[in-house]
Amino acid sequence: MNYARINTKTQKTKDLPDQPGVYYFKDKKRRIMYVGKAASLKSRVRSYFSSGLIKSRSIFIAKMVEKIETVEYQTTDSVLEALILESVEIKRIQPIYNSREKDNKSFNYVIITKEDFPRILIRRERDLKNSNLSVKYSFGPFTSGSSLKEALKVVRRIFPFRDRCVPKTNSKDLLKNNKPCFDTQIGLCPGVCAGLVSKTEYQKTVSKIAEFFRGHKKKLVKSLEKEMTNMARLQNFEKAEVIKRQIFSLQHIQDVAILKDDFENKKRVQNRIEGYDIAHLGGSAMVGAMSVVEDGIQALDQYKKFKIRTVKNPDDTGALEEILTRRLNHSEWPFPDLVVVDGGLAQKRRVQKVLRLFKLKIPVVSVVKDERHRPREILGPREFIDGLEREILLVNSESHRFAISYHKNLRSRQQFGRL
Repeated sequence: MNYARINTKTQKTKDLPDQPGVYYFKDKKRRIMYVGKAASLKSRVRSYFSSGLIKSRSIFIAKMVEKIETVEYQTTDSVLEALILESVEIKRIQPIYNSREKDNKSFNYVIITKEDFPRILIRRERDLKNSNLSVKYSFGPFTSGSSLKEALKVVRRIFPFRDRCVPKTNSKDLLKNNKPCFDTQIGLCPGVCAGLVSKTEYQKTVSKIAEFFRGHKKKLVKSLEKEMTNMARLQNFEKAEVIKRQIFSLQHIQDVAILKDDFENKKRVQNRIEGYDIAHLGGSAMVGAMSVVEDGIQALDQYKKFKIRTVKNPDDTGALEEILTRRLNHSEWPFPDLVVVDGGLAQKRRVQKVLRLFKLKIPVVSVVKDERHRPREILGPREFIDGLEREILLVNSESHRFAISYHKNLRSRQQFGRL
């Protein structure tokens, strides 16, 4: 890996290479505050010093940029290797702003299960703790779920592995069904479901994948070259050819899909977007709901519902102020990068008022509906809307759905209680 240092106060960011790699932001005391990955170190680091992008980032990242004194970096041969190196370095260094930018429990991990024929899966930390999976190895944290999914697709094309099919491990199983699964047929699984690979051979493949996710590509390539030579000496030319293709693939990783992921997209999805809505019937059974979208996907386990306590009349803005205040008092919940409220200017301004009281500079947009309650307009600064329309409408519809569901449930219980 190449290594260099750039002083952001005295040198221009154009001196950074236009190559994939990992960058390290340091403060005046030379402490590493943040580690990130890039398809182009030059354009990625430059983006942090663009006034337009600073406004669109979370308050934590904006504060971090003010403290940057120097930038150090390492180049990699591919974006995939930058992704893995970032994970290794975050785990090793544990920079303060990496943990602040995203709640630790929402980081992604690659796990290898503890089985005769291990599965290789992606799991969030919070899901991993609540699962019954027996884990042999875990690699992470990875900050981007979409990047990691694309990365694992690349790895699987080089080293096919099992993720869901059931192994056939004895003669009775093989007599029942010897038809390989679809993944085996397209070359993504070595055929553990059809008994096409031994336990020993499969474990060797898993060890190679583990070595790659430890960031030891050069060591892995040398090991493969040695194995290829041995296979050729034994005149197992078919196996030698397979290994030769693996070596070539590792040295010429095609990760175009990863290039398109959210960390390189200037209109990228914010890490966390929260949506709020109120539901009631003439002021009765008044409730509020919070929905969450992370990396463009609904985080259903983080949705919250609120029974309104302080507002007795049909006052949507008052109810909105109550639930947002109650939500922000939960400092253990990760703060959002963007708040989406159902309504117009009145609702938007009331939310902004509450955020000011908590001294939080979180952008707010509101979704205005027509007479049929269909989205008509999104109010707010364009830099927080452009490129995020889908996520904004998704979190809005989810908060409305969740609020209506809770309201109907509460009203039904109240009516039942009066019978």
